[in-house]
Amino acid sequence: MNAMWRLQVAFCTVSVLSLSSAGESKARSCSEVRQAYKAKGFSLLNVPLQEISGEHLRVCPQGYTCCTSEMEEKLNQQSKLEFENMVEESSRHMRTTFISRHKKFDEFFLDLLDNSEKSLNSMFTRTYGKLYMQNSEVFQDLFTELKRYYTGGNVNLEEMLNDFWSRLLERMFQLLNSQYHFTDDYLECIGKIADVLKPFGDAPRRLKIQVTKAFIAARTFVQGLMVGREVANRVAKVNVAPACVRALTKMLYCPYCRGMAGLKPCHNYCHNVMRGCLANQADLDSEWNLFIDAMLLVANRLEGPDNIEAVIDPVDIKISEAIITMQENSMQVSAKVFQECGQPKPSGLSRSTRGIDMLNSRFRPYTPEQRPTSAAGTSLERLSHTLKFWSQNASNCYRCLVNTVILFCFRYFPEVVKEGLTNQINNPEVDVDITRPDTLIRQQIMALRVMTNKLKNAYNGNDIYFQDSSSQPREQDVQVKCCHDRNSHFCFFFLNCWS
Repeated sequence: MNAMWRLQVAFCTVSVLSLSSAGESKARSCSEVRQAYKAKGFSLLNVPLQEISGEHLRVCPQGYTCCTSEMEEKLNQQSKLEFENMVEESSRHMRTTFISRHKKFDEFFLDLLDNSEKSLNSMFTRTYGKLYMQNSEVFQDLFTELKRYYTGGNVNLEEMLNDFWSRLLERMFQLLNSQYHFTDDYLECIGKIADVLKPFGDAPRRLKIQVTKAFIAARTFVQGLMVGREVANRVAKVNVAPACVRALTKMLYCPYCRGMAGLKPCHNYCHNVMRGCLANQADLDSEWNLFIDAMLLVANRLEGPDNIEAVIDPVDIKISEAIITMQENSMQVSAKVFQECGQPKPSGLSRSTRGIDMLNSRFRPYTPEQRPTSAAGTSLERLSHTLKFWSQNASNCYRCLVNTVILFCFRYFPEVVKEGLTNQINNPEVDVDITRPDTLIRQQIMALRVMTNKLKNAYNGNDIYFQDSSSQPREQDVQVKCCHDRNSHFCFFFLNCWS
């Protein structure tokens, strides 16, 4: 049956030639072929003027032909080159969209974080003066760690925030009780009872919840943009199998050899060739769709009621309010500390009675019109159009129809196969080994799967360990076998060893 289909396929591109040549014993001119061949940039040296016997051809039919062995080989290479360019070009818009979205979001988020730090530094300098300047590293370290977390550093957000409030408590307690001397052991005791003391009121708990959710979402989102970009970049460099090149040459350029350089291939014929050549890429589709859906979910989270602007922009106000809360309750807090940790020794200094007044003005380097907005970074309307991109790409035959002159095609009998590797077992045009999936494509599928899982966790406010990017090995050094090492976080990220 397969042989019968192949015989019927031939009618699609060569029936006219066969019918016309049957009644002709005289060799026909190759002028049209020479013109089309030259237009491809090839030399006409040794190109026949008239048809010759085609026993030397290895891909195209071996009847009378206008192609030499050298011509057939060049057309074979041309088929491969045009197909590679087509695949890369078809995903160019999607890849540039990921790049631009990543750039905009990264700039937006870092600007937002820098603006919040500048605002805090300006307000606290004016409000607390020298006291702040002497302790400013506590606040600088907070923003440094937040930035390091966002950029991929190995930072435990909850522990880092707890450490910030503990350090702030130590500094403030000593400033408010400067008439006493506190040893390291005494300060450690204060830290142990901080949860009971609640010197800053409910501010630490609320800020921890808000910051954790916002930063988990932001970091996972920006990493999702990077993963999507890298997957698209890698898959754009398609691995063209010899069977695919052979099928492309038969479809695109064998008509040249039969004297009909402008013959249009049947649409269904083209579909079968493309689906055979892009069988592995099409298998990306389901995982890609889940990935895009998860990206859109996190984008909505970043723009929702607990959006990153609402969390990061007023950090200075929230910390300042917490400081005021502790100052107002300093007598009660000190009494509880002395009760639990003992009476400290006098330092010989007098207690500072300087009041701390909150200034109403805030440092804002942006006007309302200039401020970055979430929409500048999280907008993914263009990416939502990439759903089903890989399966549709495997059915894209627009390149098959370029520069065609003849606008008719004989009937094509074989059915069009479905997309994906396993469906190519019945492809009448491309011999695809369905038992040997493309390793690169499988790795990208697993990378998408892992990233989708992280995005879903981020949407729910759950963090997943991110290895510090500075210590990650090169991707080319990572083999699938590393999945057997359950301690390999790098393998977990790229290869989904835990599924």
